[in-house]
Amino acid sequence: MQLINIGFGNMVSSDRVVAIVAPESAPIKRIIQEARDKGTLIDATYGRRTRAVIVMDSDHVVLSAVAPETVGARFEVDEEDSDE
Repeated sequence: MQLINIGFGNMVSSDRVVAIVAPESAPIKRIIQEARDKGTLIDATYGRRTRAVIVMDSDHVVLSAVAPETVGARFEVDEEDSDE
């Protein structure tokens, strides 16, 4: 199990990530609101602007203040390390 840093020392399991997306579109905003209503939203932004939305296979939605490209790059680096 690889853990991916999503900012401020917070980590998510790379095995459980379904998608890493930007929060600007209406469908993503709807996903965030539905997760908030269901109690499955995890806000890891520490009060900063949400730059990435991470959708997990457990229907949890994680908000991160780190850009999606950065989280994705960290995901790829950890995948390469596990191959060695």
